[in-house]
Amino acid sequence: MPHSPSITVHYAQGILQAAQRLGLPLPTELPVEARIPLAVQDRIWQGLCAASDDPLVGLRLGSALQVGHLDMVGALLMSCEHFGEALEALLEYYPIIAEGSEFQLERDTARVRLVYRPSYGVRREERVEAALASLVHLTRWITGERVTPTRLTLCHSARAEQACYEQVLGCPIGVGFAETENALCFALADLEVPLIQANALMREHLRALADAQLQRLGAQSLAAQVQHLLRQQPRWGKERVAEQLALSGRHLNRKLADEGTSFKLLREQVLHGMAEQLLRESPRLAEVAERLGFSDESAFAKAFRRWSGMTPGQFRQGS
Repeated sequence: MPHSPSITVHYAQGILQAAQRLGLPLPTELPVEARIPLAVQDRIWQGLCAASDDPLVGLRLGSALQVGHLDMVGALLMSCEHFGEALEALLEYYPIIAEGSEFQLERDTARVRLVYRPSYGVRREERVEAALASLVHLTRWITGERVTPTRLTLCHSARAEQACYEQVLGCPIGVGFAETENALCFALADLEVPLIQANALMREHLRALADAQLQRLGAQSLAAQVQHLLRQQPRWGKERVAEQLALSGRHLNRKLADEGTSFKLLREQVLHGMAEQLLRESPRLAEVAERLGFSDESAFAKAFRRWSGMTPGQFRQGS
């Protein structure tokens, strides 16, 4: 059955329970289905953040999440043999928690980075902090406090002093702001740390359940597949993307309409997110425009103003 990109209801409920403990007014639109459309989640986050004067409200909400709020994926991660295996499982099964957004592991000789690439635009800063804070908490719990990230990097500017971040997260951690990626960094040796509740029999049982859940989701909704292709090839148009999905352009449009979206909307969401990241990385506006497939700087600037309500220069000054 076609569906919009969604998150598990357990994650949404965890956020709302934490919000209630913080004394925030709960939205009237409470999740009741097993999967919560991303648009509903957007409205919930907008309401919660608007009701709070705490700049680190997202960090606090994410820090309050428990393993159970990550659906069966949380239990699967907990049952893995060692921390490295848990990270690999997170990459594979994250669509069960939230479709569209994705994680990637990057390694060098001394460290590993868990990079987070969100697909949403509404309250992005607060939600990114919530997602990464939840993983800081989960990491420490499943390893018996033996693993703590060495560094947290965020694409956005500081929302509070670093000491405030450490206080909310409950551990000393270097925090970098206006970085090129949202990520958690770990020592390479952390990958071999055994987990305190490793259970091979339970792990295989949960993997089977998770594989079936991914299959029911279609691994990803069609909209999420389109977004993934566009992140890899932002210059592609509808027909080229449809070809990769073994569809005609017209059929792709119809199926996306069934999911409550359109190719044009998805492409603009992806380009907006990529544009913000590139503007933080690249000193040349022409390079950003070219990489995203715009004819020139003027066309890109016009589109960016439509997406964000500000010029690329104004965005850079605020980052």
